[in-house]
Amino acid sequence: MSFSDLFDSGFKKRNEDHFASIVRVAMSDGVISEKEKAFLDRLATRLDISELDYKQILEDYNSHPVNSPHSYDVRLERLYDLARMVWADDIEGPNQHWLLEKLCVGLGFHSQNVKYIADKALVLAHDKVELDDFIAGIKSMNE
Repeated sequence: MSFSDLFDSGFKKRNEDHFASIVRVAMSDGVISEKEKAFLDRLATRLDISELDYKQILEDYNSHPVNSPHSYDVRLERLYDLARMVWADDIEGPNQHWLLEKLCVGLGFHSQNVKYIADKALVLAHDKVELDDFIAGIKSMNE
């Protein structure tokens, strides 16, 4: 096995675990709605999750470890991608906030801060800021 195979395998595993964490969040109320399913479909494509892996994860998402990023910057990068997807999916009003708040918890943000973080992330996603500006905008909330 080559070094690049090891990297690809580890990267794939992290993506699968991240996807399973998002599925776990979506299943927290016992049901995946049509909008959540559409979101998961797009997320699976972005994370390069195969159809077979997708089905296996949906059937047994709890077998994957919850691997919230330890790095705050990596957590913000994932939030950036997810906020842009939620905004682009035209999930209107409270559902938009509710979904992103659930995803923030799944990413490892403290539950007391998720409403504020989700609100700010959606505003930045709506403004179509670049990643660096998004990270700076979220970090400025802590100052």
